[in-house]
Amino acid sequence: MIRTNLDQCVEIGISGTIQNPSVAANAETRTASDGSAFASGAASGLVLNVKVGDTAFGWAGADEVEPGAAIADCCCDDSNRALSLLACVGNDAVITDATFDNKDVKLKGVAGVVTGKSHGRVLAYFPKRVLEKLVAGDRIQVRAQGNGLKLLDYPDIHVANIGPKLLRAMNLSEKGGKVRVQVTKIVPGRLLGAGAGSPSQAGHFDIQTTSTEDQKILEQIRLGDLVTITDVDCTRGVRYEKNAVTIGIVCHASSRRAGHGIGINALMSSTKGQIEAIIMSKANLANYLSLG
Repeated sequence: MIRTNLDQCVEIGISGTIQNPSVAANAETRTASDGSAFASGAASGLVLNVKVGDTAFGWAGADEVEPGAAIADCCCDDSNRALSLLACVGNDAVITDATFDNKDVKLKGVAGVVTGKSHGRVLAYFPKRVLEKLVAGDRIQVRAQGNGLKLLDYPDIHVANIGPKLLRAMNLSEKGGKVRVQVTKIVPGRLLGAGAGSPSQAGHFDIQTTSTEDQKILEQIRLGDLVTITDVDCTRGVRYEKNAVTIGIVCHASSRRAGHGIGINALMSSTKGQIEAIIMSKANLANYLSLG
């Protein structure tokens, strides 16, 4: 069994509210990578018909679609940074205040689960029957735990964004001095796009999906897939490094914009290649966290 310091990781309650979508000033006149014009709808807010486990490609009417409920604390930048930093994939996200909560509809106390981070917001899954009754402004408390997680016998491996439930579900193993991780795909680091150079723990980076040549590599990737990105190091920010290995989770869908694509939250990264990928089609949050 791989030894960790999980019992020493502090659990913190951090609240935010479900956000309205936001649209950039030039959203109606954006140019796709092929030169065509397109209207880029907002991706964040309450996305009702795209869920973790669905394809990351082909969605219309929005760019970089983010499934489920997008949560932030827009009243205080410091609090929102704490939420973005400390929330980990697999943490509980509990409804504490809901507009439609009444004697016929009971929403308070219902728990969802954090599935990623994107564009300064924390993404949370709720069952469809619950999601359809939520509105922007409803308050959600994340039981944040996982920040500071370490694999005690592998000091070269940097761990981020992994909550206790996800850690157990990943069923990590070890062989020959490497940690073995189940993933659905191996993605070449030459596709690293937007987000390169940024901190890896509180946000995401993109794998470019606008190259026709690379479509076969990326096809069939789903939201919530665990993937390996070769030659990318996230131990000190997102950067290209030969022979580094990063394990990430697909947090948002593809984009038509050049340099953009599917969003990745880094989970584990090693500069010395101490991570071995095991290809398994079931390596998706929908399976790991039993998301219906």
